[in-house]
Amino acid sequence: MRSITVENGERLYLRYAYNDLVKNRGINAALVVTLVLSAFLMATGSMVLERLAGSISRLSEQGQPPDFLQMHKGAYDLPALTSFAADHEAEIDAWLVEEMLGYDSASLSWARPDTGENGDLAASRIDNLFVTQNTKFDFLVDETGDVVEPAAGEVYVPVLYQQQYGLTTGDVLTIRTGSGPHQLEVQGEVKDAQMAASLSPSSRFLVHPEDFDALRQAGGATPEIIAEYRLAAGGDANALQTAYEGAGGLPTNGQAITGQQLRIISMIGDGLVAFALVFVSLILIAIALLNLRFVIRGTLEDEVREIGAMKAIGIPDREISRLHLTKYSILALVGCVVGGLLAVVAANALTQGIQTSYAQAPVGIWTFVVPLIALAAVYVIVVGICRSVLGGVRKIEVVNALVHGSTLDEKQTARRAKRQARWVRRTGLASSSGAGVNGRLALLDLRAEGRAWVLVPVVFGLTAVLITLPANLVSTFESPRFVTYLGAPERDLRADVQFQEDVDAVKDRLVAAMADDDRLTDVQTYAYVDHTADTEDGPARLRVATGNQPDEGEVRFSEGGPPQDGQIALSVLNADKYQVAVGDDLTIDAGDKPITVQVSGIYQDITDGGHTAKMPGEVTEGASAYTVYADLADDGADPGGIADDYDEQFPTAGVKPTQEYLRETLGVLIDSMRSAAWVALVFGLGVAVLITSLFLKLRLTRDRSKMGVLSAIGFSAKELVGQLRTRTLLVVAAGTVVGLVFAATAGQSLASAGLAAVQLGITDLTFIPNPWLVYVLYPLLLLGAGYLGVAVLTAGIRRADKSQWIREQGNNS
Repeated sequence: MRSITVENGERLYLRYAYNDLVKNRGINAALVVTLVLSAFLMATGSMVLERLAGSISRLSEQGQPPDFLQMHKGAYDLPALTSFAADHEAEIDAWLVEEMLGYDSASLSWARPDTGENGDLAASRIDNLFVTQNTKFDFLVDETGDVVEPAAGEVYVPVLYQQQYGLTTGDVLTIRTGSGPHQLEVQGEVKDAQMAASLSPSSRFLVHPEDFDALRQAGGATPEIIAEYRLAAGGDANALQTAYEGAGGLPTNGQAITGQQLRIISMIGDGLVAFALVFVSLILIAIALLNLRFVIRGTLEDEVREIGAMKAIGIPDREISRLHLTKYSILALVGCVVGGLLAVVAANALTQGIQTSYAQAPVGIWTFVVPLIALAAVYVIVVGICRSVLGGVRKIEVVNALVHGSTLDEKQTARRAKRQARWVRRTGLASSSGAGVNGRLALLDLRAEGRAWVLVPVVFGLTAVLITLPANLVSTFESPRFVTYLGAPERDLRADVQFQEDVDAVKDRLVAAMADDDRLTDVQTYAYVDHTADTEDGPARLRVATGNQPDEGEVRFSEGGPPQDGQIALSVLNADKYQVAVGDDLTIDAGDKPITVQVSGIYQDITDGGHTAKMPGEVTEGASAYTVYADLADDGADPGGIADDYDEQFPTAGVKPTQEYLRETLGVLIDSMRSAAWVALVFGLGVAVLITSLFLKLRLTRDRSKMGVLSAIGFSAKELVGQLRTRTLLVVAAGTVVGLVFAATAGQSLASAGLAAVQLGITDLTFIPNPWLVYVLYPLLLLGAGYLGVAVLTAGIRRADKSQWIREQGNNS
């Protein structure tokens, strides 16, 4: 026997695998499709992430973005910046101050002289900043990575606008200034290592210094600057930021960002679909493993007599297992190879936009290693679970296998017989008639074969989680109540008065107008005042919103509640930055002298980089910015129309409905989430139909004798099909309900953990689902997927020869 195994073993394994693949084409095809999808999604997701990281890295090499930057609107002290750089000469390799002119999107329009086409950029939600090319670092580059130098009268537009509006060379861009229109000819697009991320709130247009001076003199723009720093080798951007904010006298009227935060923002905004593909792949791998486990166990039961015969003639258990393992190894290998090849095509398509926005990612060793690791992981996991399940061959007893055709030992057989006897006694059919008999038989079969049927509810439970989690995230971020995650109350209108020299005067006029407006009620003002507080690395800026703080529940607090007199509430990231918890004391420099306040609560916020704070009180002047909230007196009034009225009166106040503010802040992120949700829905429903069909094909093969007997005693084909459909829909419904409950509870915790990991400022997310979508439409789609699978597989039962099923069982016995 050993000599035969040594000489012909591999050929025997391959021949056995080939025969089984041919014999069970449908089952094996379904398994291969599942494995292909799993490998395809895992490889695609990993390749997109690798390409995205490579594109970001390549653009960083070309554009040389800052390691730390501080945006600022308003006057600033250049000597103070020079002194700060001199004091940190050992840490700073280079620094610069970039001057910018900001325009509202409605102030920009374009025309195409060749065709007469024209339009404007009013629909854009981002700030438009006109700049000149830097000389030290933070360069704007073209598609080849070269530093762009426009001539007078020319403008290079951001790649985003080239993609969104189709702006091309030769188009004319018109800027509405205080002195009239200023026209520039579009010469191409530029890539921006600092503001390329889809989540970036700003974008830069590159012009010649002469045009920049002309725009500045024409008026109508908001002057801004960015203080930018490149660190020496080994420098710490966070430590430099802390030193900058604690120095005092430096421009801080804007957001501070480190290079690491820029990379995280880029990966989140543009990599969300890739993360979704990996998540979908993990769910599909779990489903594939469940299917393999089910199929392998079914195969062992179907071939138990052959296995018993092989064991009786002395073939070792290990060799018997290898006969079956060879087939599944081949299936896994085919799935990984086909999935990997398809992933190459899909990844190229998905990364076109990424490489257009960033840079052409270089092809290196990781380009090949990353997808190979992903595919190898899928293969190893699949083969590992197959090997584990096939270990059950050792437990098969020769006598039971040959005589009873059972994979169970004597004790297990006896226990099963007792359970079945109890079920028969408790569930007689004497009291049932008509349709009741069919329903009762369906339930009895589920009770008797519960372990065999458990695959379907588990698969549909996983699929329900797969499709509802992304949908819940989208509906949560789109909900008007999500504004409470932005550190703000849920109000109808919001006005932001900031980044201008007469901020106090504009605020006073705006508040007075709103207070006298009968259409508005409950006008509240919050002033933003800069303080400093100590961190482990020294004093750092603490921007505090001061005013009549909202009541309990109006802002999302993860711990504690709103501050009272002598208290302060901190955002999650600020609490971590200053290493304090609810009830701790925090000493802040309030200008005249340090004061100690108690932390009343920690709330979630993703605005201003997630670093915000709140204190009660009243500040009437001297603040760096103000936010004014108001509600509509008439619930049926149009907040958009009222906001437009105030925009005409106060064009620098930024009055808008709160919902529009949410869309501007989170629009790109929500769009990415929606794409991920569609990916999950399409693949989830497709797999649900596939797995239902696979499972039922195996069940129909195994239950032929039972159905033949039922047909022989008078049950019609329609009744047999009805019983099978009833069983299927019951387990599909049960799995769907369990999946929905899991998604709403544990899934919510998983989403919170994921958001906390990327440090957006949210650590405890509460879903705000769309009930019609998640609890009505999606369950109906899953039930429909289950019904489609059973309908396809039972279509041929009415034409089948039921007597042949009984004869097959007799021949097998």
